[in-house]
Amino acid sequence: MYCYRKVTDDLYWVGANERRLALFENIHPIPKGVSYNAYLLLDKRTVLFDTVDWAACRQLLENIEALLRGRPLDYLVINHMEPDHAASIEEILLRYPKVKVISTEKAFLLMRQFGFGAIDSHSLEEVKEGDTKSFGDHLVAFVAAPMVHWPEAMVTFDTTNGVLFSADAFGSFGSLDGKLFNDEVNFDRDWIDEARRYLTNIVGKYGPHIQYLLKKASTVDIKIICPLHGPVWRSDLGYFLDKYDKWSRYEPEEKGVLIIYASMYGNTESAANALAAMLVEKGVKNVTMYDVSNTHVSYLISETFRLSHVVLVSVTYNLGIYPLIHNYLADLKALNVQKRTFALVENGSWAPKAGSLMRQFLDEELKLMDILDEEVTISSSMTENDLPAMETLVDSLVASVNKG
Repeated sequence: MYCYRKVTDDLYWVGANERRLALFENIHPIPKGVSYNAYLLLDKRTVLFDTVDWAACRQLLENIEALLRGRPLDYLVINHMEPDHAASIEEILLRYPKVKVISTEKAFLLMRQFGFGAIDSHSLEEVKEGDTKSFGDHLVAFVAAPMVHWPEAMVTFDTTNGVLFSADAFGSFGSLDGKLFNDEVNFDRDWIDEARRYLTNIVGKYGPHIQYLLKKASTVDIKIICPLHGPVWRSDLGYFLDKYDKWSRYEPEEKGVLIIYASMYGNTESAANALAAMLVEKGVKNVTMYDVSNTHVSYLISETFRLSHVVLVSVTYNLGIYPLIHNYLADLKALNVQKRTFALVENGSWAPKAGSLMRQFLDEELKLMDILDEEVTISSSMTENDLPAMETLVDSLVASVNKG
């Protein structure tokens, strides 16, 4: 059964929702699912903008067939070649043998790498930055968006109605559940965390490239943003554009403290709880805690983008950093995270080393990170003798959070 939604008078969402998949890219948990968005324009020429993951191909085909009502599919525009959007390309080519394919030189290269042999029996139209194409009443412009987040990516701007087909930019984890538009949901309550987790983990490494795309976007009158995942934006665009601007400049959204702790037997967790309580008692109420062993690193990355300060509370493990804390630090490096203030608490029964090693990693491997001089070392479990050092650390954190 078909299931589509009207975006404008002649533009339709023809995508699908995925609720069975446990891991996006086989790494990031998606407990709320994800949508695969594709769009069909019914102009004098019919145009499909992108496809969907292979698992959702049947739904896409049913949606297209129901809307075309016997009309041919004239064009297929591919903005991004990642398989969650491109896996169904060949099926479209086989079903619509006269369809013409529009994409970039690198995208056509990737199509062949993925084994889409059917493209060689179709008319291919290679486009580059600044090229335009008329489909009748609609004139679209093609805009290069390299490394947002693959090198072949582009976005397509409909100059007629102000619709931006934004590829993987401005997307989000989460299935749509019948609600296509941002003004049909409470985005700040139900979606912002998954939107941040999507952007920071999938595209976060490429902040400068996102900034470049945002500058291009500021030169045109965008009225609707049609991403490849998540809600379509038709109102309050400035809200989401501001979030993307902050995330891609690695600026925190909020002043607050993220406490990430690694505890094997509960003693280090107890110290982290005491730290959190002391912070709140001294007026810093925006405090969030995570057990690194029970939290997927994608959530920790997202929260690091959200908050201004991070406290790492780690046991020493085999004379080193606790492995999952080390994994978190490695992800910070891989995603180019910057401009945060860190504080360190270490625990060790016989050779506490985690603090000095975490400080070394932050100093040598990451960019533009501040590390508070105050550091707490606990021997096995926190006692009253450790309170003065913890209070000194807390006072330093409070002053840093309240600064400016």
